[in-house]
Amino acid sequence: MAMSYDDSLATSRMLSSSVSSLSSSRQQSSQIAKAYRQAAQLFLTRRLPEALSTIEPVISAPEHEYVNGEQNGDLPNYAPVAAASRGTRIKVWSFYLTFLNSVIELGAEEGKHAFGSSRWKALVSKCRDGSVWEEVVRDGYAGNEGDVDAEVVINLATLLLTHSPSQKLTQQRLETYLSASAHPTFDISSHIVSSLQRRPSHTPTGTSTPRDLNSRLKLLELYTLHVLPRNAEWDYAREFISMSEVLDDERKEAFLLALHSLREEADETEAREAMLRQQQAEQLEQRRKEAEVRRIEQTRAEDERRKREEENRRQPRSADDGYKKSGPSHRPQPSTSSKASRPAKKAISPPPGLYKRAANLMAAMQTLILSTAQSMTQNPMAFLRTLLFILAFALAFGRRDLRERVQRILRAAWEKVRRTVGMGVKVSYI
Repeated sequence: MAMSYDDSLATSRMLSSSVSSLSSSRQQSSQIAKAYRQAAQLFLTRRLPEALSTIEPVISAPEHEYVNGEQNGDLPNYAPVAAASRGTRIKVWSFYLTFLNSVIELGAEEGKHAFGSSRWKALVSKCRDGSVWEEVVRDGYAGNEGDVDAEVVINLATLLLTHSPSQKLTQQRLETYLSASAHPTFDISSHIVSSLQRRPSHTPTGTSTPRDLNSRLKLLELYTLHVLPRNAEWDYAREFISMSEVLDDERKEAFLLALHSLREEADETEAREAMLRQQQAEQLEQRRKEAEVRRIEQTRAEDERRKREEENRRQPRSADDGYKKSGPSHRPQPSTSSKASRPAKKAISPPPGLYKRAANLMAAMQTLILSTAQSMTQNPMAFLRTLLFILAFALAFGRRDLRERVQRILRAAWEKVRRTVGMGVKVSYI
């Protein structure tokens, strides 16, 4: 009887605590829903910093106080949203993940202007390194990986697929979740204790309802057709689809056909990229060869120019040296390099014998003039004949009437000269 009384007393206390907890939980759920609506309205009006400050108290675990070096156990180690209803949890976390995606799409300049440099980088980094997944599990589901709602897992995987450079963590998280959700625990006592402590309990996330089945199929699609191909796990993805208990034969065939198409597309993309890299390498090699040929030609032209300049500097110096060594009485022997310029010098300067011939010609003319003067003195008739011959020759090209007149005058003059000469001869004879 005593034992029964104690059991009934404990049960009544548990029921009383459960009723008060239920009332408090409803009030907290109302506050969470209100904060969600306000944050969504701020988000739609692009007031992102205000939206974040509104939703953060709902999704963040309270800070614990330490007394004498020990943590105060009165505060829970999860966020207020963890105690909300399933629909509210999904809405709040889906909104938060959508908000993070919008923050990243702002870009560095606008994001830093809106949130500050350090704050914006912190928001972006948690999406790129995958730490946002751990944040959701820790603060929203008390660290229980299998308790995360399937819709939230889908949004987490999509966010990491979009912004994370590596999908290794996404694959690991999805595998952990799929394994935990496929084997749920049915410990009734843990459910009662969790409800009394206002923390979330594990909810089966298998395929018991059409909604759960659709979520499961979406998770399998993300895992086998997006995450595993990004990690080049083609064979494992094909094996996982073939051995899946959730997929029927028709869905397996559709998944395998989609995986085959993705593999072909990836191979074609890889082949194009390889060809593009090869073409770029060939172009770089061709440009390098052309640059090398131009460099060699420039070097050769520069060497030839220096050689010509050196030859031009040496030619005048060698000619002057040869002239100094040979002296003024001997002509310097022309060098081999100056033989080509000899015809030009002959064309410009006269030969040495020309001056001598000119002098001989002047001397001959002088002798002719002197002999002519002497012959005129000694024989005046010869001078007259010469003069008459010249006049006759000049008049031959003149007018006809003038020529005739000159001829008459010359004949008369000649007759007079003849008579005079004849009288002189007679006198001389007598």
